[in-house]
Formats: sequence, C-alpha cells, structure tokens
Amino acid sequence: MEYVQNPALPGMQLPFEWKGTPVDDHGRFVNYEFPHRYSLMEVLKWKFQRNPQKAEKQAEIWHPPVEHDESFIHSKDDCIVWLGHATFFIRLGGVNILIDPVFYNIPLIKRYVPFPIDPGHLTGLDYVLISHNHLDHCDKHSLQLVAKQNPDATYLSGLKMEGLLSGFTGSEKIQTAGWYQQYQTDERIRIYYLPARHWTKRGLRDENTQLWGAYVLQAGGKTIYFAADSGYGSHFADAGRIFPEIDYCIIGIGAYKPEWFMSQSHVSPANAVKGANDMHARVMIPMHYGTFDLADEPMGDPIRVLHELERQGSINGRLESRKIGEKLPV
Repeated sequence: MEYVQNPALPGMQLPFEWKGTPVDDHGRFVNYEFPHRYSLMEVLKWKFQRNPQKAEKQAEIWHPPVEHDESFIHSKDDCIVWLGHATFFIRLGGVNILIDPVFYNIPLIKRYVPFPIDPGHLTGLDYVLISHNHLDHCDKHSLQLVAKQNPDATYLSGLKMEGLLSGFTGSEKIQTAGWYQQYQTDERIRIYYLPARHWTKRGLRDENTQLWGAYVLQAGGKTIYFAADSGYGSHFADAGRIFPEIDYCIIGIGAYKPEWFMSQSHVSPANAVKGANDMHARVMIPMHYGTFDLADEPMGDPIRVLHELERQGSINGRLESRKIGEKLPV
C-alpha cells in the first residue's frame, strides 16, 4: 500500500496518525476502513433479485416540493440552498460556492423534478466543489455552463480529477486534494477535503483511479460538513473530533436499498442520523433523494423514514428538511 497527497497543499492537524490517502498496488484509491470493490456477481444479484417494494414504488406519485425563487443569488446573506440531489448553493462568509452541479437529466436516468431556477443565472461563483466523478455529481454539460457563466471560479476536487475537470471547464484554476488536506483559498474561508466511504468510475477500466471525498467549509464563525456520497464509517466520528463544533451536516439519505448492496456507497436514513449524531452536528440537512431514481426504494421512502426517526427522537440535533430551492439562512 502507498500513501499519497498533493504536495502543493497543506495537510491538517489531526488527533490521530494519518499517513496519507491509500493507493493499492494497481494505482487505485482505497477505502481505508472498508476496502471493497463491487463485483459483477454482486451487481447482477441486485439487478435480478426481487424488490419487495416494487408495487409500492410503481404506484407512488410523490415528488419533493420545489420552490422557484432566485432571490438568494442576488442576496448578500449567508445561506444554504438545496438545488436537488447533491447540488447545493452555499454562501458562507460572503463567499459563493456551488457543490456538485447537476442541472439536467444524466445518461440513462431522467430527472424527476425540475432544477428550481434557471441554471444560467448562477453567476458570481467563487468556488465550485466536485466531490467525485460519478455522473450524478460531475456532469459535463452542467460544468460547461458553470464555466461559461463563471470564468473566474476555482474548482476544488479530489486527487487525479484535474484532467476531467479541465476538459469540461477549460479552466486552469483547479486544485485537487488528498484526504485531510486544506485547499488554498482566500482569507475569508477555509475548505478541507475529508474521507468518504465510496468509489469512482466513469469508464470501463477506470474504477477508483480518481479520488472521492467529503468537504468541510469554515467561515463567518460557522462550520458546514458536506458528506458527499458515503457509506457509514468511523470517518463521521473522526470529523467530529477534528471539528468539535459542526453547525450543519449535509448528508445523503437516498439510494440505500437493498442495504446489503448499497451500504458500501450510501448511508440509509438511520445511518445518516447516526453519522450526524457521531459528529455532534447541530443541524442535519438531508440530500440525495427525490431527484433521480437510483435504487430499489420508492422515491419518497427516505424522507418518510427520516421524519419517523425525528418523531422517535433519534436525531440529536435539529432536522432541516427544506424544499428544493428553499433558502436556509445560516
């Protein structure tokens, strides 16, 4: 096993030993706690097994509520706005950030709810964060539009992502980090790249050749954790050790069934709650549901389960399950 990082970026002061981002003998990044690669047999088993919620899923007509209000773009107030799936606009310390922009359908998968605003109006962006290379997080056509409308934006992603992002955006302002590294940003904000339990793949033979990860944003006296795509693991508690005052934990709850298969990549609503509690987050913000149909559960299942967990008192912090496009002041 080899351990790598970007020598141009600083590492973080950690309360535990860290050698760097692990890479196997074939040059592929590795989940350090749960090393795993999906086999063809696992994929086929999932695709051909019976879905016990199939009839419920086919009958469901639920869609997440959408608010079509662009006023947050022109405001100067710090805010978090969920734009569907894992796409977020965040203004923190006066800095404009867009995370995992996906505005349209993705190959073979349609978007079930419209993007809440005209994406061409997303201008004035300082930073664009791309958590990993999967099509529902890193979309060529969305990034081309972002680059056209924001020629001065800086792109922040994981190791080995620079070629892909440069090809999509034409930008030379790209930084790629290993886990537990800090990006070079202006003095108004600090942005860190942290581990997630996931994987990457865009082609036939490129599995895990580009890194995946989560983000922590700090500015204006606030700390925001963006979990990206991740299965459950000790990295959530580790984030809470490193950042003892996490104000907002943005974490996925969807694409989690069947759990024997999906748990390697995505947390269930229950494990999302566990992850947010592990890091002692003051506010939990759910994402990664209701926009694309990626797994066996009905589209509305994750948020219904999450609200039931809230009613049971399972969430230690406050739950903020906002409409798509609705502004959450921070």
